[in-house]
Amino acid sequence: MDGRRITADPRPCNVRRVVVKKRQRGGGGDGFVNSVKKIQKREICSKKGRAFRLCDVQERFRNIWLQEEYDTHDPKGHSSTVLPFLKKRSKIIEIVAAHGTVFALAQSGVCAAFSRETNKRICFLNISPDEVIRSLFYNKNNDSLITVSVYAADSFSSLKCRTTKIEYIKRGQPDAGFPLFESESLKWPGFVEFDDVNGKVLTFSAQDSIYKVFDLKNYIMLYSIPDKNVQEIKISPGIMLLIFNKSSGHVPLKILSIEDGTVLKSFNHLLHRNKKVEFIEQFNEKLLVKQENENLQILDVRNSELIEVNKTEFMTPSAFIFLYDNQLFLTFRNRTVAVWNFRGQLVTSFEDHLLWHPDCNTNIIHITSGQDLIISYCKSDSDDPLTDENAGSINISNILTGKCLAKVKATNHLPTDDCSCSNNARCKCNSRRQISTSVTEALEDITALFFDEERNEIYTGNKFGLIHVWSN
Repeated sequence: MDGRRITADPRPCNVRRVVVKKRQRGGGGDGFVNSVKKIQKREICSKKGRAFRLCDVQERFRNIWLQEEYDTHDPKGHSSTVLPFLKKRSKIIEIVAAHGTVFALAQSGVCAAFSRETNKRICFLNISPDEVIRSLFYNKNNDSLITVSVYAADSFSSLKCRTTKIEYIKRGQPDAGFPLFESESLKWPGFVEFDDVNGKVLTFSAQDSIYKVFDLKNYIMLYSIPDKNVQEIKISPGIMLLIFNKSSGHVPLKILSIEDGTVLKSFNHLLHRNKKVEFIEQFNEKLLVKQENENLQILDVRNSELIEVNKTEFMTPSAFIFLYDNQLFLTFRNRTVAVWNFRGQLVTSFEDHLLWHPDCNTNIIHITSGQDLIISYCKSDSDDPLTDENAGSINISNILTGKCLAKVKATNHLPTDDCSCSNNARCKCNSRRQISTSVTEALEDITALFFDEERNEIYTGNKFGLIHVWSN
């Protein structure tokens, strides 16, 4: 998931927006990679290929088991002078993994790194006693982790960014990194947004009302946008949409090249007077506009073709996920997920994917790089008599069909006939080592989820600051 925007304000956004781009795998041998892709495409296009792919997905997740447990909490704190609230146990809000290293960020602002090789905590990423980390971003362009933090020294009012090579963190040297964007004043309502799709960083300095675009590879500033009338900026592959302050009956818009800031198109979009604008989103040449109690409008900015979706069919979601490879987008509303195309048609409704959290928190949702699977923390089967009402399940569903392909739940891990465990919920006959938490307990109160495709492992974090590793 890409397109992470971090603001200095602790209040949540009304509508969250996440964009997903198919991740490119490293290494040479492009001919080999292309050949593999052709074979995969040929397989998928046949009934036999589709059946094989379905079986392959089900097999990948069939025997996933609770393998390890990590704890981000250190009652003594990572420093003798650490802030008191950093010593308190806190829920996990974000998980990132790269090269066998798992990074877990707690709501308190403590961030810890764990090794999948040793299954031990490597270090804390808070290098200052008063540092509160707000968000993480893995920069695949230079194999580093960017942390966005606030500090007690300035009353937690300004965002500070730092980049650290993964190799340094694996050596237990989190202080070997260096600060980014030091010239920018990122106080509220300032922000920093990392755009992995285009390889760019967007910052907004509220002090001088200037937006700046940086290269994500080397952090060099590319250009600035000094317009004080810009209300919002939306980023899509290759372009940026500038949304200006609403005028009487319309909203001025500009489309810029993400590479150099060149204005590609300027136009006005008509609005219903005295109606609140719930969202304006840009997806390539498609503009999505929704006003309160009005139909969804999908405008093609190239030819001004307008499609309207009835307000009873499309209600304002609490979050979007845009799938650029598939030319689709996901909406989240009232624990449900739906897939739409840009003709305003509902593509998929999921048969068994009722999200656990009512606020549709995207931190417990993962989209695979192929944009074919969605992995989420969901409600368990209500009609299963063995289901613990406090424990959810990790559901793996096909995005295009809505079918649930696999599910990690407590009832999957009941003891076998030859099991000697006294407590079914704590059966560990198939686990590699004894851990203190049962499968049922690990499936309770999950607050963050991440899927490592290279290792085929799911990492979940809960409200107690614990990380659980699910692997086969």
